[in-house]
Formats: sequence, structure tokens, C-alpha cells
Amino acid sequence: MNLRRLATATAGGVGLTALVNRTLAARADPLDPPLEGYQGTYRWRGFDVAYTEAGDPEAPDVLLLHGIHAAASNKEFDQIFKQLARKYHVIAPDLPGFGRSSRPPVDYTASLYSSFVADFADDMTDDAICLASSLSGAYAVLAQVETGAFSQLELICPTDDAGARRGWLRTLVRSPLVGTALFNALASKRSIRRFNDRDGYFTEVSYTEKDVEFEWQTAHQPGARFAPASFVSGYLNPDADLGDELPRVDVPVTLVWGRDAKVTPLEDGQELADEGDTRLIVFDEARLLPHVEHPGPFLDVLFDELEPLELQ
Repeated sequence: MNLRRLATATAGGVGLTALVNRTLAARADPLDPPLEGYQGTYRWRGFDVAYTEAGDPEAPDVLLLHGIHAAASNKEFDQIFKQLARKYHVIAPDLPGFGRSSRPPVDYTASLYSSFVADFADDMTDDAICLASSLSGAYAVLAQVETGAFSQLELICPTDDAGARRGWLRTLVRSPLVGTALFNALASKRSIRRFNDRDGYFTEVSYTEKDVEFEWQTAHQPGARFAPASFVSGYLNPDADLGDELPRVDVPVTLVWGRDAKVTPLEDGQELADEGDTRLIVFDEARLLPHVEHPGPFLDVLFDELEPLELQ
């Protein structure tokens, strides 16, 4: 192939990639709130952080922190939010860079998220019970160690390791053309279903096509790739070791695990429970999201956990 043909082919490939990116972006609609309640905005370090609030403001506060992945949002709690709000004052933010929150092209880091959790808890809750999953569990632990913001921690498959740190990958995913195309492939409906089937859920009946559609929509909002770029490249891993930090927590901690979790296997939970001298509750026929797959039994366990705290 001579240089002219190579240049023509390259230009054509770039043009096609740009066209596909624009087409996918045009298909994404503004997100509707996935949780019922008061829809508020918390201004923090230049971010407009969206949150949903429900329940009696005089009831004990419960802060819900969703996990982190390409299509993350507070919709993760839609199976338990309304039921929790019957007994508690519940607040569920979309973390900066996700969901209905703003997504500027800043460098997203673990310290940014642990600082956000500490500040949000201090400004928006009072001695809250914190229910957090995945990497957000580690951020909640760090916030508790640093500020003592919470009265109790309920951590669902918490982790401090989402893979090795790779600066080149973060730069690539953040790039306008190729990065957008790579992220569109990562967040395609096919990829979302694959992740749900392989890692998210024990059985495919635990989610619907409506769930897939919402995840696709949230992953195609303007700026959607910037925070996940740090996630897939390891830059959202906290520097502190979760096993070392758990023993420093001075409030009750419970770990909740799916027996068949693959990304964070049960062995990790057993090791963390030993290191932190914490209770470990295991749900059968569940993977990363036992609160989504088994909301009724999960709430039964959670209410049993929280009842002694209410009587104090």
C-alpha cells in the first residue's frame, strides 16, 4: 500500500470512528432519577453532585454509597431504597463523575473519593450508618478512620484493588477519539450484559433489559469516560491497605459477601474479617451485589444489624 492509500485509509478509519462516537452520544438521553425521593444537588469542589433523599429527617441517617464501574450510579440501591426509607432517613448520592453528577475532565483519584465521602457525610448526615459497596467500601473506611463520620459500617464486597496502576491506559481512555471509542466498546450493552452475567449476578434473572438500558444511558452521558478511565487503570485504588485500616475503625463493621463472587472472591472477605475482627455475612447464590439479588433477605439481615444501634 502506497502512502496516499495509507493516508486515505487512515483518514477513513478516523472519520468512521468519529461518526460512530457521535451517533452513540446522540442516542443517550438525559438521565431520569432512578430512585424516588427528593432530588438534590450538593456543590463540592466544582462538582454538582446529585443525590436522592427520602424518609423522616428525624430518623437515623443511612448513607448509601454505590460501587464503581463504567456504568455506576445510585440506581444500585433501587431494590432497597424505598424500604429503608420507611424506617430511616436515607440519602444516596451519585459519586462525582458518575450517574447524574457532573463529570468534568479532572484527574479522578482514590483520595478525591475518600475526601468526598468524608465531606458529604459531615455536611449532609449526622452520625450516619454507612452502607457502601466495592471500592466505595474502602473510601468509607478511610473516611471513618480520618473523621469518625459514621456510627456503623455495612460493607458489601469491599476492596482496595481494582487492578495495577497503568498511566498509559488512563491517558488512552481519556483521549477524545480513540478513548471515546474504547469506552463505548467497554460500555456497550453487550459488554454490560457480559459483566452482569459473569461477575455481577449469580443468575441473569436478577436484572432486566430496562436495567441494561439505564446502565448504557448513564455510561454515555457527556464526560462519562473520565472517572472510569481512572478506575480501569488502577488510579482509584487507595494507597492504604484495607486489611490494615479495618482494625483502626472504632464503630461496628459488618462485611457482606456473595458466596460466588468472582471479582472479589469470598476468600478476600474471610481474610478481611479475620484482620478486622468483624462479622462476615455470606449470601448464597449471589456474587458482587447480594443486596440487588436478594433484597428481602438482605434487608432482614440489615434491620437485625441496625436494631441494637437504634436502642442505644
